[in-house]
Amino acid sequence: MGSKQIIAAAVQMNVVLADVGTNLRKAGLLIDEAFSKGAELVVLPEFFTSGVAFTPLMMKAALPVDGKATELLLKKARQHSRMVGGSFLSIKPDHERYNTFLLAFPDGRYATHDKDIPTMWENCYYRGGNDPGILDTPMGTVGAALCWEFIRTRTAKRLKFRIDLLVGGSCWWTVPEKNILLPFKKSIDRLNLEIMKATPSRMARILGVPVVHAAHAGRIEGMTPWLPGFGYRSHYLGETQIVDSRGNVLSRMSREQGEGVITARLDLEKAPASEPIPDGFWIAELHPVFKLVWHYQNLHGRLYYKKMKKKNFTSG
Repeated sequence: MGSKQIIAAAVQMNVVLADVGTNLRKAGLLIDEAFSKGAELVVLPEFFTSGVAFTPLMMKAALPVDGKATELLLKKARQHSRMVGGSFLSIKPDHERYNTFLLAFPDGRYATHDKDIPTMWENCYYRGGNDPGILDTPMGTVGAALCWEFIRTRTAKRLKFRIDLLVGGSCWWTVPEKNILLPFKKSIDRLNLEIMKATPSRMARILGVPVVHAAHAGRIEGMTPWLPGFGYRSHYLGETQIVDSRGNVLSRMSREQGEGVITARLDLEKAPASEPIPDGFWIAELHPVFKLVWHYQNLHGRLYYKKMKKKNFTSG
């Protein structure tokens, strides 16, 4: 890519949980807003068609990989002669469901990446993919990562030295508003937000490339896996950011700012990596509670997915 510059945009959404039609309309308007600001590349958040929580509503949120979400992205890319991407819960020809990031090009082509490991209750609704997340695009070689892929060393290892730009998004939630099982809720909540804030810049420093990260900012209301009667009322963390190759935040939108679009002019020239890939599985230092919940909800979700697949995903 050399020293090419582009105007990049990242979208922050307040989705209506599992309401695909409403969220597609929202996304369309936000994409148009981003392109009206001169963007050459627009990135939507992870699960831009649905958000995600543990709720039976999610059973109806998946779309064929060549369905309405892809149609929207291709239509907007063609209409504006620019690139646009985001992730959604997809159904592929193998009849499995994936969390697919799709980057649409103006000529009608697209490239995809399936998230490698579902996070916690996400396991209820899709299985992991195994592609490297390296996309050949009209703009050059672009990496794709989704949510907790941004904080795993395996992501950095598969992308390092192989991409010129990293794009993706998150649907990163936090702990419940009220839960007697979490006596250290405030400190856990604070640490979770600190990790989210730091994540795009940290990955930029590790890879030496710019990062365009889109996010959700709304509230969620679902259930707690394996704890009947315990509701899960919380919110997504926001932190939509555009970061240069040295980790400097060029544009940012916090959760409190709600729904909207940010833009920044990005220099796509690589920088020397200023932070090594850590040893171990995680890049971030996760609180022990999150590690515990990670393991128990991953197990619950994999069992749930198998059960629902046998029922053809007809009910929750």
